[in-house]
Amino acid sequence: MDRKVKKVLTTTMMMVVPVIGTMAADIIGKVTDAKSKEALIGATVQVDGTDFIAATDIDGNFKLTGLDSNAKYSLTIKYVAYENKKIDGVLASDQPQMISVALTPEEQTLGEVTVTGIARRNTETAMVQVAKNSPVIVNNVSAQEIGKTQDTNAGEVIRRVPGVSLIDDKFVMVRGLSQRYNNVWINGGAAPSSEADSRAFSFDLIPSAQIDNMQIVKTPSPEYPADYTGGFIVVNTKDIPAESITQVQVGGNWNTNSVFRNFTHAKGSATDFLGFDNGMRSLNGGFNASLRTIGNGGTDLTGNGLNNDWTTKSMKPFGDLKLSANIGRRWELGRNQLGMIAALNYTNEYRTFDNMQNNQFGVFDERNDRSIYLSNSLDNQYNNNTRLGAMLNLTLLTAGGNSKFQMKNIFNQLGNDRYTFRQGVDEQNNDTRSAEYYYRSRTTYNGQFTGKHTMNDDELDWSLSYSYANRNVPDRRRYLQNDALETGTIQLTTG
Repeated sequence: MDRKVKKVLTTTMMMVVPVIGTMAADIIGKVTDAKSKEALIGATVQVDGTDFIAATDIDGNFKLTGLDSNAKYSLTIKYVAYENKKIDGVLASDQPQMISVALTPEEQTLGEVTVTGIARRNTETAMVQVAKNSPVIVNNVSAQEIGKTQDTNAGEVIRRVPGVSLIDDKFVMVRGLSQRYNNVWINGGAAPSSEADSRAFSFDLIPSAQIDNMQIVKTPSPEYPADYTGGFIVVNTKDIPAESITQVQVGGNWNTNSVFRNFTHAKGSATDFLGFDNGMRSLNGGFNASLRTIGNGGTDLTGNGLNNDWTTKSMKPFGDLKLSANIGRRWELGRNQLGMIAALNYTNEYRTFDNMQNNQFGVFDERNDRSIYLSNSLDNQYNNNTRLGAMLNLTLLTAGGNSKFQMKNIFNQLGNDRYTFRQGVDEQNNDTRSAEYYYRSRTTYNGQFTGKHTMNDDELDWSLSYSYANRNVPDRRRYLQNDALETGTIQLTTG
């Protein structure tokens, strides 16, 4: 019986020994900066070769639990921007001793990181942000906003801006001040006056399809010219495309006063549809010519190159024609980027104005309470307007984005062929009939070569520009037919 009990006790001892050998133990410690002695929050402490890992708390303390008692381990301590540290032979115990770990900051200098991008200002969001960040009062119009309208030129676009009015469908009046008090820049360069006798830029010269964004500045600022009191208007044409594009658009308008109605016009040249006269209307030798005479010193109308054809013709227009083509390309030249935007626009429109009152008044008759007419007449006017516009912009962005070169060209040719017939009575109550034959063409070109360079903390911008504007009126003829009732004669005057 004694032998049996001893055997049971031996078996029991063998079961207890393994439990004592695997009691849980801990490792505790604190991680600090080797120089400042400040606690490092969030440093990781891992037992090599195991999944045991801990992170330091707000005081830099850590605790590893569940380790074998009296076993020695190797620890690896890591922290961002500090050198890793490894400690061998760390004893795990149920009553562990605090260990101190001091990490040394990495003395490695990180290289400079440069992020290069192209600021897009052809969206409504971008232009709203520009207005928010601007220190002056400014109104902006983007290409995205223009695309939602039927506007064909910059004049139609800008008249949508609050505080801006349009005169003669082309001249801008800002805050009630006439065009002479406004200043216009195109792509960072001064735009030339389109009128020979006044300082005024005609906004109908720029097709809306060529505009990237437009800004109307209404308060002075050091970075803008000081020779304006109404508004400073900046027009930027399209830049390097974000992706390759090819667009062709064909459209038109219907004007109920012109379409399928009689449209009177005079003889024109073969190039009128392109916006200029081929010489058919010009005098031989221009202003310096010696005009031939006939009879008693009269001018020979047919022998000096003058268009002496006074007959008119009639047609029924089908409507206005609008054509546009845009192409955008982007190429990678090594680490450089080359972009191109090219656009071609054409419009041909007809406008008829019927029964327009054109009166001249004398001193008001107070006794009889009536107006005194010097002339009382009605005008019928027929206009054929053509426009041909072209744009070519090239942009080179060098590697790293430190330099940007741009070459921008914009060309526009406009022609206006007008015939006006007037019928009424003069001051002596004589019946009068008159007509005007008028043709005008306008040509504008704006070319620029610009560069922007970033050098450390400095920037250098430079610009070379050339502008050309020409207005040509080769033909303006008038005749006046006056039926003098008292004498029964007819007077014919030409000019």
